[in-house]
Amino acid sequence: MCSKVEPPSHLGGTSRRGKMKLIVQIPCFNEEQTLGETLRDIPRRVPGVNTVEVLVLDDGSTDRTVEVAKESGADHIISLGQHEGLARAFMAAIDASLRLGADLIVNTDADNQYDGRDIQTLITPILEGRAEMVIGDRQIDALDHFSPIKKVLQKVGSWVVRQASNTDIPDTTSGFRAYTKRAALRLTVFSDFTYTLETLIQAGHKGIQVTHVPVRTRANTRPSRLIKSNWNYLTRSIATIVRVYAMYRPLAVFSLIGGVLLLGGFAISARFLYYYLQAASGGKVQSLILSAVLILLGFQILMIGLLSDLVSANRRLMEDILLRLKWLSLSAKDDSGQAGHRWEEPR
Repeated sequence: MCSKVEPPSHLGGTSRRGKMKLIVQIPCFNEEQTLGETLRDIPRRVPGVNTVEVLVLDDGSTDRTVEVAKESGADHIISLGQHEGLARAFMAAIDASLRLGADLIVNTDADNQYDGRDIQTLITPILEGRAEMVIGDRQIDALDHFSPIKKVLQKVGSWVVRQASNTDIPDTTSGFRAYTKRAALRLTVFSDFTYTLETLIQAGHKGIQVTHVPVRTRANTRPSRLIKSNWNYLTRSIATIVRVYAMYRPLAVFSLIGGVLLLGGFAISARFLYYYLQAASGGKVQSLILSAVLILLGFQILMIGLLSDLVSANRRLMEDILLRLKWLSLSAKDDSGQAGHRWEEPR
C-alpha cells in the first residue's frame, strides 16, 4: 500500500480526505491493436500518490477500442460519439479527469510508444514542487524510426516553440506529459490539429512552471495518424504556433508587421525625397504612391494590434473568471462527495 502523502501546495488542492489521485488519460481513435498492451503497461501503484486510475477517451472509434479498454481493465471509458480529432479528445479527457477528482494527470498515447514505468519519472518534479507541467523528452537523436529529415524538422520546430513559449523544452511534440490539477484547469486548446504545441505556448505565457525529463520509447507500432506528410505537418504546425503566439502577444506580432511596412514606406519616401531635391528627373510619383500605401497599411496594422491587445486583456479576464468557476465547481463536488460520478461532454 502507498503511504498517505501530503502534496505540495502548487498542486492546487487534493481530493477529499487528503488523498492524492493520479489519473492516466489515453485519447484513442481505432487503437484496438495496441491499447491492451498500453493499458497493461501502466503501473497501478506509483510512489507519491494514493490512487492510480486509467481513463480511456474514445474519439469515435469504429473498431473494438472500447471493448479492448473494458477487457484490459480501464477504470473509466468515455466516448465522444464521433471523431473530433486529437486536440479536442485531449481536452475532453482533461475535463473528464478533473471531474473525476484527479490531482495529477498523466497523458500518454495509445500506441504503446512510451514506457509506463516512466510515469514515476514524469511526476517526480511535480511531487518535489519543481514544476506544474512536465514533458517527456524522447531524445529525438536516439530514435531510429525517425528519418533524418523528420529529426531536423522536429529540432527546428522545437526551437521555434521554445522561442514562442519562453521555455527550454527540447521535445515540444511529445505527448507523454504530466500536469497538476491547477495547470490542467488553466489550459484551453483552440486548435483542432494538436494540443502539444498550443498547451506549451500557453503554459509559457501563463506562468505555469514547465520542465522536462528523459523518457524511454519503443519502436513504432503504426504510422503516425497526425503526420500525413512532412509538408502538411510543417505548415499546420507553423499556423498553430503563429496563431497561439498572436493570441497571447498580439501587440508584438502586429507591431512587427506594421513596423516593417512603416519602415518600407519611410524608406521609399526618403528615396523619393532624395531624387526630388536633386531634381534628377521628373517622375518617381509611383514611389510616392507606394510609400503612402505602405505607411497607411502599417499605421492601420498598428491600430489593429492595439485593439487586439485590448481584446487579449479582456480574454485573460474571462479566462480567470472561467478558472474560478471551474475551481468552485470542483471544490463543491469534493465537499459534497460527488466528484468523479458525473461527467458531461464539454461543448
